[in-house]
Amino acid sequence: MAVAIFLLIIVIVSVLLSFFSPWQFTEIASNWGYIDFTVILTFWICGVVFVVIGLFMVYTTWKFRYRADARADYEPENPRLEWWLTAVTTVGVVAMLAPGLIVWHDFVNPPDDVQEVEVQSKQWGWAFRFPGEDGKFGTVHVDNIDADNPYGMNMADPNGEDDVLVEGNTLHLPVDQAYKVLLRSNDVLHDFWVPEFRAKMDAVPGMITYFWFTPTRIQDEPYEVVCAELCGRGHYTMRGWVKVDTQDDFQSWLGTQPTWADKQAAVRLESLSPEAKRGREAWASDGCNACHSLDGSAMVGPTWLNLWNSTRTLADGTNVTVNETYLVESIREPAAKIVEGFSPLMVAYDDATVTEDEIQALIALLKESVDAPADEADGP
Repeated sequence: MAVAIFLLIIVIVSVLLSFFSPWQFTEIASNWGYIDFTVILTFWICGVVFVVIGLFMVYTTWKFRYRADARADYEPENPRLEWWLTAVTTVGVVAMLAPGLIVWHDFVNPPDDVQEVEVQSKQWGWAFRFPGEDGKFGTVHVDNIDADNPYGMNMADPNGEDDVLVEGNTLHLPVDQAYKVLLRSNDVLHDFWVPEFRAKMDAVPGMITYFWFTPTRIQDEPYEVVCAELCGRGHYTMRGWVKVDTQDDFQSWLGTQPTWADKQAAVRLESLSPEAKRGREAWASDGCNACHSLDGSAMVGPTWLNLWNSTRTLADGTNVTVNETYLVESIREPAAKIVEGFSPLMVAYDDATVTEDEIQALIALLKESVDAPADEADGP
């Protein structure tokens, strides 16, 4: 009897949690409402099966509970019942699979008026690229990636000169315009996911994957991008944003983003000392560029432009001067002093990850990344 009561409680609590749980779908912001339909249909089918089997177990454990004078009777197989169970199971499985196959067909076949955007992933950040006025992406390759070419652009491909390279980790898209998202990975498996858009896809090293969607809802705050594939110790920090704009606002924003040609013109590599050049290579290879910019653009962490010898306000209200001691501590123990307005997301780097020689090279880079006196620098 106790087992039957326990099973009945499990069934009742499970049903109540399904209906009254605080963890529900976020409000959808794309065209993929059919994905919600298939998920909800699967929940209902599995839920009904769970309740039926659960109640059947409650009944059998109560009905056939132990009795001292009871005797078991052998009953032969029941072909009619077996056929009914097979038919009902088949209908249930088909009902779950068929809508998913329909959605998948639409998922991998974008409409004719679709536009393209590239999402490049790496440990642990996102980068975004739009084709230029010619509508063609320039070719890229991971072997081309260095401190001055973080996208791996092919220097010999003229189609890439007008490619728009988005600064920062916020992607803007116009509302009601279908976009095909091309996914690349520079290192390991990642997964680009905006929960409100429903659609998601793995980014696989060595190949291009894709999906498409149409953003349908504008809101004041941008939608959060997360990586849905465990990709290393900094996986939880791999965040970005998608801001859905009106068409006019999107075009205005796009006009503020540099092209590959602009980026090349802005490179000051020749003016850097050999030590600072090594620091720039370390900035790219050690993952510093995922959170810290060199040109003043806003990212997850403070920009390095005009950072050296400046005074920063910390989260506890105290001030600190950015010198060698502070920088070494910020690399080895990043949570010790958090700059006001930023979250403590950075992981600690030991000597095996960032060597002392690399730290000195990074300091040389910071010293040569000052365009103005420290008190005139913009932002933290």
